[in-house]
Amino acid sequence: MGSLAWEVIGVSDTEGGCAEWTFSAEPDAVRGARAAVRGQLRGWGLDCLADLAALLVSELVTNSLRHATGPIGVRLVRPAEPAGLLRVEVSDPLPDPPRERAARPEDESGRGLQLVAGSSRRWGTRPGARGKTVWFELAVPG
Repeated sequence: MGSLAWEVIGVSDTEGGCAEWTFSAEPDAVRGARAAVRGQLRGWGLDCLADLAALLVSELVTNSLRHATGPIGVRLVRPAEPAGLLRVEVSDPLPDPPRERAARPEDESGRGLQLVAGSSRRWGTRPGARGKTVWFELAVPG
């Protein structure tokens, strides 16, 4: 894999219709997650989604870093059904689901989930065995 400017704890799989990485809960995780997502989407021929997916992943990983102390997982899934869909998931060990809130104009944070909600087809959270996963779906242009 070569020398990386950011640390990936593990790469589970980047073949087929799924790619998955685990990052340590450190500030470089945001940059690493963005780069991994962009690289994988480029490899899948989905450059058209790379910037948006990387931006939304940045928001969710930043949210995880702000509240969780354990590893952060990032997963891309291209399900067979329904076709034309990309699902992106960010997991962390904190069980509490994130809450969308209305940020005031002077607030420096608090807009991440609004951005995810407004930019994706749909989004949500689900509990996991250890923590939670926040996911969103993007339509793949046909």
